[in-house]
Amino acid sequence: MAIITRKSGDLVYLIDEQIPVPHAFTTRLGGVSQGIYESLNLGMALGDDPAAVAENYARITEILGTKREQMVFSRQVHGDIVRIVDQTDYFKDISSPFAEGDGLITIEPDVTLAVFTADCIPILLWDAHTGAVSAIHAGWRSTVSNIAGIAVLKMESEFGSSPADIRAAIGPCISRCCYETDADVADAMHSILPTSNVCTTKQNGKYMVDLKEANRLLLAQAGLLSIDVSDECTSCKSD
Repeated sequence: MAIITRKSGDLVYLIDEQIPVPHAFTTRLGGVSQGIYESLNLGMALGDDPAAVAENYARITEILGTKREQMVFSRQVHGDIVRIVDQTDYFKDISSPFAEGDGLITIEPDVTLAVFTADCIPILLWDAHTGAVSAIHAGWRSTVSNIAGIAVLKMESEFGSSPADIRAAIGPCISRCCYETDADVADAMHSILPTSNVCTTKQNGKYMVDLKEANRLLLAQAGLLSIDVSDECTSCKSD
């Protein structure tokens, strides 16, 4: 199985063929926002026209069979907090603050989980046995905190999931080709994955880091057998 591109009218998004429940990694294409927000801007507090943002959500939620009012969001802080959520956590309006966290889990079929990423990694988990799902935002700090492994453990403890039943999709993010860092990031990666090759040294003393491979390895260590990884780089491709 693989992560593939789908189109619905002007809307362009990605899905994982191994996950049959409604889901999507959005792109920048297919919305109505203008100017610096063009076109499928889903950020609700960035200064974009609220009517345009609402229409953008209407377009993506239509293909998912949900509504923005059935979505759960978080105030992402690049940490390791993973929240169990239900209908009481539904989006109300932009004036209602989001609870802090970088991962969401639910077992309720009417609850839609959402995370925002730019160059960080979006990770989706689906338990084929219990139906539990998770959406994770993983930058390098959340990665070295093993937020993906924490989410798997919570799916086990809260809903009886078995890691062997969980399918993972690691979506588009900045890739090793573009993610140049200083030694602090490389050292942190080495501390959690000491025998991996997720970091390579450049002649200028910088490091190229593979966040996708780091999270794939951490999910495999958590017991997952089925992990798909997008080959798209959000730094190489502006769309």
